[in-house]
Amino acid sequence: MSTVLVCDDSPLAREGLRRAVAGLPGVDRVLVAGSGEECLARFGAEAPDLVLVDVRMPGIGGVEAARRMLSAVPQAAVIMMTMAEDVDGVARAVNAGARGYLVKDASREELVAMVTQALHDAAARQVPRARQNSGSAVPPLTERELQVLRGMGRGRSNSEIGKELYLSEDTVKTHARRLFRKLGAADRAQAVAMGFRWGLVQ
Repeated sequence: MSTVLVCDDSPLAREGLRRAVAGLPGVDRVLVAGSGEECLARFGAEAPDLVLVDVRMPGIGGVEAARRMLSAVPQAAVIMMTMAEDVDGVARAVNAGARGYLVKDASREELVAMVTQALHDAAARQVPRARQNSGSAVPPLTERELQVLRGMGRGRSNSEIGKELYLSEDTVKTHARRLFRKLGAADRAQAVAMGFRWGLVQ
């Protein structure tokens, strides 16, 4: 069963979409957020299987929220919602890795098809989850390990992180390996997602 996060700044639209998604096969939990900032916080804390996010919202907006989620967790399933054919916003989100978009007045059949396909694709791409204990303390990371983790959270490569920190790429890789071991993460995507949950990555 899957968890879906619905993000829309309109309470009416948000509730309507929540109800529609809650009735879909395979969905057992629907979370809601009213802004891009809240969406990022819930994404980091809950690790939903699918995110439906409105393109245009106050604050950082849906496109930037999608970019940050996909930068942190490239395999995340994100679908943009738009009131009209917002070509520019949708194109930027899709270029960042969003799975596609739906207009808000899409039929139930279109919603079912898009959500079902996205959840199917997400399940196929799912990597083993990192070892997590919700009650556990934040692992003690060195300042360098934190810097490397935050660089990963900004989508930087090991080489780019090395240039920023005046370190060789091999040294960055060494810090990354230690970081993964302390977090119990299999890869950088899981490490960044855990960093978001613990508030280590903004």
